[in-house]
Amino acid sequence: MKVSVITAVRNGALAIPVTLASVATQSYVDIEHIVVDGASSDETVAVVRREGPHVETLVSEPDRGVYDAFNKGLRVARGQIVAFLNAGDAYSDAAVISTVVAAFTDPALDAVFGDVDIVPTDGSRGPIRHYRAHAFEPPRLADGYMPPHPALFVRRQALEAVGEFDESYQIAGDFEWCVRLFVGARARYVHLPMVLTRMPRGGLSNQGLRSAWIITREMRRACKAHAVSTSYPRLLARLPRKIFEFKQGAGDVP
Repeated sequence: MKVSVITAVRNGALAIPVTLASVATQSYVDIEHIVVDGASSDETVAVVRREGPHVETLVSEPDRGVYDAFNKGLRVARGQIVAFLNAGDAYSDAAVISTVVAAFTDPALDAVFGDVDIVPTDGSRGPIRHYRAHAFEPPRLADGYMPPHPALFVRRQALEAVGEFDESYQIAGDFEWCVRLFVGARARYVHLPMVLTRMPRGGLSNQGLRSAWIITREMRRACKAHAVSTSYPRLLARLPRKIFEFKQGAGDVP
């Protein structure tokens, strides 16, 4: 099975080398790495061309945000399995994709996901949070709990049933897409009890109270659009747990 890994990036010249190396050193050989660059003004494209000879497709043009970039990647992806690994993210070891593909030999599965370690951006110490996905089940989307997107692999047939990302979302487009995948399309899935991906702290959903409110509002909108019963208090309840779990260095709330 061919695996398509889609990397979205903009002005990520310093972050993307670790992602390129992570994909290039996977032991599984049938990987299609697609890099979608949002017309970076730094040296991102030069870095990809220099350090990513394995990259099969490089798109560099203005976009309307990360979900537009994801959709561009989806349109050119040819793999039977598709994953997203953004600039700065890396697989935990060289056997990750081989392990995931082995799980997909079960033809009943539409999705495979594992855990994510969130690490300091400067790499100064070990994980500051362990995002555990073992307790996920579709009803918990009402709590704002979803499989970690950088450790989620989806079979093409399920992708075709779900469709592209909704670009009207600022931050929670991946959450809304997961609601469609696991509730609307009733995707059959398995959780692998292991860390598949390491990602630096930050990102759209971890930029302070304003981003926390935007993502909560968008989660509520996504649930309402797909008849998932929830409420603002229920979704906001994840935030104190998230703060505590960051302090403890382990958690399972996005």
